[in-house]
Amino acid sequence: MSTEVPVSFVQQFKDNFILLSQQRGSKLRGKVRTDPDFLKGKAGFFDRIGATAMQRRTSWHQDTPLISTPHSRRRVTLEDWIWADLIDNEDRAKMLADPEGPYALNASWAAGREFDTAIYGAMGGNAYSMDEDDAASTVALPSGQKIAVNNHSYDAGSGDVGLTVGKLIGAKKILWANEVDEEEPLYCVANSTQLAKLLGETEVQSRDYNDVYALVQGRINTFMGFTFVRYESVNTDSASDELIYCWAQNGVGLAISMDQAVRISERADKNYATQVHVSQSMGATRIEDEKVVEIACDP
Repeated sequence: MSTEVPVSFVQQFKDNFILLSQQRGSKLRGKVRTDPDFLKGKAGFFDRIGATAMQRRTSWHQDTPLISTPHSRRRVTLEDWIWADLIDNEDRAKMLADPEGPYALNASWAAGREFDTAIYGAMGGNAYSMDEDDAASTVALPSGQKIAVNNHSYDAGSGDVGLTVGKLIGAKKILWANEVDEEEPLYCVANSTQLAKLLGETEVQSRDYNDVYALVQGRINTFMGFTFVRYESVNTDSASDELIYCWAQNGVGLAISMDQAVRISERADKNYATQVHVSQSMGATRIEDEKVVEIACDP
């Protein structure tokens, strides 16, 4: 059992457990392309078909043109995750509340957070493209998909800034220029620091412009077509600027070979202690670079 369990021994009239503040599972899983039961191996692929163009007919009975449809694929590598803790029968007898359920819930939340780590990391990390010989090559997010920390193309400011309306306009322009389907859901993942900066913008404060003010109420919120997701574990670049991402749902792929599995059973080899065990196998990759925009923000 957890070596910290003695703090829960009965010394007060407390009959339940309080799970401390934490991110309760995944926030990003439902906002990317998800393929459950992806495969049973260590890696798999998202197969892609590129755009083609028609040829003009120039004469009667001319030969039929054959258009070679471009195929490509992105590799996704699956990783296994595991969590387990023991509840000794002797310790259970010393507690008013049964920790079995809270342990399982706590583990489930931890498992969900690993989905977000994989998804967020795939947005700006290297993707792996496969050629016809199944040789892999790394693909970094192109510079054209990145907005610099001092970018003021759509506002009158200067210097390094955080998340601004101008940067969101720039992100939307990049997605528009890439012909991202306007029916495809758009998201923006940002931490509390950058959301607070955005809330300070005049346009965002006005209900005439948006629904982001709903952040204050903790509700789902949108602005400029983006649904915002608050996520505190954002990465930073070499200049310590925080990396915020805007993306279209099908631009990032999540592969699941084994979804979160919770098992609670006795361990004979541990004096019949109860083991709470959670496992999963999944991976994520950037499927389409053109559907992901990275915004560097001053912290």
